[in-house]
Amino acid sequence: MSNLLIEPDELVRRLDEPDLRIFDCAVYLKPAKTGYRAESGIEGYREQHIPGAAFMDLITAFSDTSSGLGFTLLEVETLAGAAAAAGIGHDNPVVLYSSGHMMWATRAWWMMKYLGHDDVRVLNGGMQSWLVAAHPTQSGESRYSPSSYAARPDSSLFVNLEGMEAASAAGVCTINALSHDLYTGEGDFHYGRRGHIPGSSHLHYDELLDGNAFRPLAQLQQILSARGLLEEQRVVAYCGGGISATIDAFALKLCGHDNVAVYDGSMSEWIRADKPLNTGETP
Repeated sequence: MSNLLIEPDELVRRLDEPDLRIFDCAVYLKPAKTGYRAESGIEGYREQHIPGAAFMDLITAFSDTSSGLGFTLLEVETLAGAAAAAGIGHDNPVVLYSSGHMMWATRAWWMMKYLGHDDVRVLNGGMQSWLVAAHPTQSGESRYSPSSYAARPDSSLFVNLEGMEAASAAGVCTINALSHDLYTGEGDFHYGRRGHIPGSSHLHYDELLDGNAFRPLAQLQQILSARGLLEEQRVVAYCGGGISATIDAFALKLCGHDNVAVYDGSMSEWIRADKPLNTGETP
């Protein structure tokens, strides 16, 4: 797990490395009439962040704001430009964390791996674990000098609407990372219509976490194996907008599954496109 996650005690020993790039990726979701309204975590970052860390704006700088979906993957060259503007070069080790929920750091990790960045890790437990360990913080803002970035994209890490339809039609394993009530359509909250993508099974991302940190590897393996996910040739995870699904996808990566993708538009796009949904427990 050490090439994907980093613990606070290791990160604090590396703070003086000149090439290291650390980013707080926090976003906060507020319920809206359909879906959620996203609020930047930059104010919390300005109040308190890991020394030297910059802020990664996932709402605007690292998302396609023209899609109408809230969070949509940028075109490769535009995403590479955002990374370069943030001060990330190919040779920079990158650590991503969130002062809010862990899923924002895993979403940012997934995008950096999509760009082809090799040395990128998620701080396990995010800012919460950093504070529990009583490590130093600072206020204000830090920035890295702009760099250059030539993308080496791995297109297998994301699927679009057509890719999700093709995966479903081909019997590829698809999993819904949302809560049980959202999956079955029984809860009050929904994304415009109730239910889940036909054929998909359910694994709530929260089952994979202990507080805001990933469960130990043996527990993750047990949970994923119980659902047969580690034996699947390919897995596509989705959620409401391609964010919390990265928790499920990242956990599969932690357990050594290399053929995992995230449906970028997820339920927000699927429903907007008027695609079919199933309700209840039946996939």
